[in-house]
Order: sequence, then C-alpha cells, then structure tokens
Amino acid sequence: MNFPQTEITNDIIKAKLLLPDAGKGYYRGTRFDWSGNMPYLEFKGHTYFGKWFSEYSPEIHDVIMGPVQDFTPLDYHSAKPGETFVKIGTGVLVKPDEQEYQFYRNYPFVNMGKWDTSERADYVIFRHLLEDKEYSYQYEKKIYLTKGKPELVLDHRLVNTGKKAIHTDVYDHNFFMIDAKPVGPGYFVRVPYTIKSEGVDNDSDFSGVSGKELRFMRNVRKGEDINYFNLGGFGPDSSDYDIRIEHHGAGAGVRIRSDQPLLKLAFWCCPTTLCPEPYIKIDVDQGDEMSWQIRYEFYEIPE
Repeated sequence: MNFPQTEITNDIIKAKLLLPDAGKGYYRGTRFDWSGNMPYLEFKGHTYFGKWFSEYSPEIHDVIMGPVQDFTPLDYHSAKPGETFVKIGTGVLVKPDEQEYQFYRNYPFVNMGKWDTSERADYVIFRHLLEDKEYSYQYEKKIYLTKGKPELVLDHRLVNTGKKAIHTDVYDHNFFMIDAKPVGPGYFVRVPYTIKSEGVDNDSDFSGVSGKELRFMRNVRKGEDINYFNLGGFGPDSSDYDIRIEHHGAGAGVRIRSDQPLLKLAFWCCPTTLCPEPYIKIDVDQGDEMSWQIRYEFYEIPE
C-alpha cells in the first residue's frame, strides 16, 4: 500500500501502522479515529489483522483495520442542520439534516485539526490538536510493544482545552482475522463473567452465547453478519474488561484488557472478521484530562 505508514517491532511482535494525513492518508472518513489503523500484526508466524473487505476508497469506513476506535459525536443531537458537531480523533463536522447520527454516513469537514506523529523502533505516538469555538482538545495515543513481552499497548490521553466539558464514550472495533481464518467453529470469544445478551439485530443459526462464551456452530456465509448489541452481565470493575479471542485450528489467541470498566460490550462479525467492541465512558471537565490504557496480549494455544 502506497500510503504514509511505519513499522514497529520488539523482536517478538511486528506490526504495521498507517499514518494520518489529510491529503494522502489511507483513511479519510468521518467515523473512526484516524490514528492506530493497523493492517498487519504478526506474532510467532500468526497474523491477527488484515484486509477483510473487498472495495477500497479513503472515505469508506469498512476499509479500516486493526484495533481502531470510534468516539460518539459531541453535540450532534443539539445541533441544527447546517451547524457543526465534533468527533474526537476526526474533527469538526457539519450536520446536514434532521436525521439521527448514522455511523455509516460521511459528514462534511469544517476543521480536520492538526495531526503529527513521533516514531521509534517499538512505538508510534499520534497527536491530534483541535481548536474550535466550544470544543478544543489535545488527544494523544501512544501505540507501543512491551519490551520482552508479546504485548501491544494503546495509551491514550485526552486534555480538554475548550470551553465545554467533554462527555462521550468510545469503543475499539477490533477487526480480528487470526491467520485469515474464516469466521466459524474454530473461533471462541470468552469473557470472565456469565453473559446476559441484551439484544441481537437478526436471528442466527451460526452463533450463540453459552455461559461465558460466544461460539460458532458453522462458518458465516457470504452476505451474512450479526450484531449483538450488548454482551451484558459484567460488573462495575475494570476486571471484567477481559476478552479472549482464540482460534483453535490456528493455535493462536489474544487477550484484551483495560484499566477502565466496561460501559457496554457489543459484538459484530461477518465471514472474514470478528469484532468484540468494548465501550468505555469518557468524562473530561474543562481544563482537565483523562488517560486510559488497553493491552493486547498475544499467545499460542497448545495442541
């Protein structure tokens, strides 16, 4: 791919990251945070992210890859058509009409803010500075590989430099495709609590919840997908933000943990990727800041 990008390694994990660029960046849509787009991660010969889609354009949201994030927009509901709203990690956008916010739409940009990056052998720091009439912020995401461990870490810091408090939420979409295996019976998704599913958008004979697991009875076929709105049952402590995705045929898995409690855990999949989507709450008063961390531990599964 001929886009601004870089590679990081700690001699255990090797990963590629696509860099934000308003003119020639790989992704220039309005749904996802532009930082952290990761088309490739390898651990002991196993790959975890990659191209799961068929069509490409920089504005198509489905071209995103890896542990990418999506912030709920600020003040969309109170804005009138023609007025602006803000998405952290994206910029200031125009609300074109009275329709509810729709993540699959692209909204016109008014202000993209300013991106810069710092790179070393084992980390990249992304910084997004946005100045607007009400919401302004300094958003920093450091993606690094822990020395001597099979671990990827996302360190976030959001400083509110604007006139209004920031109250929103954010989730990691996590487009996993372990060794490019099709989504089906080889995969297991596990959490430390008994799941109480709170809604699903369509009936499915290929997946289901059992105790602390989400399992697959057959491969997901072309044209099929499913969205669990919330794999509920978690408590108020961050210890329940503990998600494992394993493929026993590939012999590889990943464990995802955070220092923040879950607000919601959604799940979506299609034939080529499966996506646990853990949400956390973001509350930052005027002049204050918030930091949070997400850790990805990669491992092999014994035969």
